[in-house]
Amino acid sequence: MSRVRPPGPSLPPSRMPPPRMPAPGVPPRMPPRMPVSRMPGRPGLLRLLWKRRRGLMGPGLSLALLAAVGVAGFAALQPVSRTGNVRERLGDVTAQLGMRVQDVAIDGLNKTPEPLVRAALGVHRGDPILGFSLAEARARIETINWVESATVERRLPTTIVVHLTERRPFAVWQHEGRFVLIDRNGEVMTDPDVASFASQIPLVVGTGAPVAAAALIDTLARYPQIMSHLQAAVRVGERRWNLRMNNGADVLLPEGAETPALAKLMELQSTYALLDRPLQVVDLRLADRLVVRPQPEKTDPKEMGGKETGKPAEAGKTARKPT
Repeated sequence: MSRVRPPGPSLPPSRMPPPRMPAPGVPPRMPPRMPVSRMPGRPGLLRLLWKRRRGLMGPGLSLALLAAVGVAGFAALQPVSRTGNVRERLGDVTAQLGMRVQDVAIDGLNKTPEPLVRAALGVHRGDPILGFSLAEARARIETINWVESATVERRLPTTIVVHLTERRPFAVWQHEGRFVLIDRNGEVMTDPDVASFASQIPLVVGTGAPVAAAALIDTLARYPQIMSHLQAAVRVGERRWNLRMNNGADVLLPEGAETPALAKLMELQSTYALLDRPLQVVDLRLADRLVVRPQPEKTDPKEMGGKETGKPAEAGKTARKPT
């Protein structure tokens, strides 16, 4: 019995060649990859980042960034021989964009006069904020007597900030009848009100005392009982120290061996209250012995026929601190 095919259009025979089988040992060829096209209108990664960053920045910061880019380009186009004028030209250009000094903030002021700092800064309201050198301004400020260090920075577009670190008075120095303040490094600090520090910091006397004072005072700070009796530290021959005590005694310290001598003095004070006795000299210059000289007895003037006698004042006698 034969099958009956439904009527319909007859298809032409296929003309596609039969698939070719690869030869043995030859890997099959992969079809070429079609290129992936980017979606039309999609911005690049850098443009997306710039749009996001620009949305976060305020108008002042955006202006500063544009100015910085302009500065770099402007400086790159200038010959090396004309770099001295770049700052002035740059200041003039950016000033037209509104980058002028409107405020100067100074912190750290205590004893330093503010007008002196502003004069050393050399910048006034309305000047181009990029038209001066930060390093040169800082160097001028650090020449002020009370200033130990300074930092100067720009806060674009209109503010300059100055931060000061002032010297701290470390001791009062008596020299040639004058009293001046010195810092820890021995630098003289000009201040007419020296008396206000007299009860707070030690008194040192003599040539070379400021440079050597820090080491001695640091050692004395370990012995509060000795410090409470101290009137002044006198530098002798720029080599060693004498300590003038409140009872009038002079404690002679050895050269370069102040620490063991002060430890011995502290032991004598704790055991015998040596610094509370009427002594004229306590000599600690020899490590194996102690030499003590008592104060001379006072003579009644009536017994001397009504005439007062006494020793003349010693040359270079230490004066008391200014009060």
